[in-house]
Amino acid sequence: MGAYVARRLFFALFVLWGAVSVIFLVLRLVPGDPAVVLLGPDANPDQIAALRARMGLDQPIIVQYGIYMRDVVQLDFGDSFRFHTDAMDHVLAHLPNSAQLAVTSVCLALLVGFPLGIIAALKANTVVDRVISVFSLATQSLPNFWVGIVLILVFARGLQVLPSYGQGSWQHLVLPSVTLALPFLAILVRLTRSGLLEVIHEGYVQTARAKGLRERAVIFPHALRNALIPVITVVGLQFGALLGGTVIVETVFAWPGVGRVLIESISHRDYGVVQAAILLIAAAFVVTNLVVDLLYGYLDPRVRLAG
Repeated sequence: MGAYVARRLFFALFVLWGAVSVIFLVLRLVPGDPAVVLLGPDANPDQIAALRARMGLDQPIIVQYGIYMRDVVQLDFGDSFRFHTDAMDHVLAHLPNSAQLAVTSVCLALLVGFPLGIIAALKANTVVDRVISVFSLATQSLPNFWVGIVLILVFARGLQVLPSYGQGSWQHLVLPSVTLALPFLAILVRLTRSGLLEVIHEGYVQTARAKGLRERAVIFPHALRNALIPVITVVGLQFGALLGGTVIVETVFAWPGVGRVLIESISHRDYGVVQAAILLIAAAFVVTNLVVDLLYGYLDPRVRLAG
């Protein structure tokens, strides 16, 4: 187990280095000068040159990259050009908002999608199964931005029972969390149904039935435990994506999360904040993947992590 965790941590560091390096190069290849963005179109060339020198943008890209990687190793992610504060501190200040939205969306999807998937599997090829399957297919096919706009029109503009944007009370959390939960809910329904149908005819399940156990005792402790493996994979990956910030939903509902900060920083060429946000998003994916892999060994003894 220790050797497996060490290997995963090594690859995690490699992934983080790759993510930081790619975004560093991409940002500097995108047209636009941060000095011009900050000073405005009326700035003269001398002012622009002075600001570029102060920001270190007059150096060759390879030199800028070396300086940046040296700072990253020292956990120094630079400063925000716009806000004149530490870039990582600025991103971390918005992380609780994204975490709140992500946790709420995942919990909502689990509370609804998981039971629906079990019902669909137990009622396979019946009217109930078909209704649930059509519902999951429809919710997965709807784009987030369209769902968000429809929810705003219905519940905020039409019924006027929920706010349409911003953050404050629990009411502000309802519409964006439902928007994020719907496609995730659909995936959970389909995975739970297919996973349970796959294991429900396995030998150990038939043995449990032969022992005279009740059907509920056969399904939940025996079949459902192995059917959970693909579900946990999706939950882990989805939580990492949501924690990184779902840009479209945060933009539609003006939710002050990491995704919205990332988009605003890209438009203003705020290199420090963009690189810090990308690193945080990549770290969220790496950590969730590692946790999912470790859970495999607990849920299925056949999975030997050491091997």
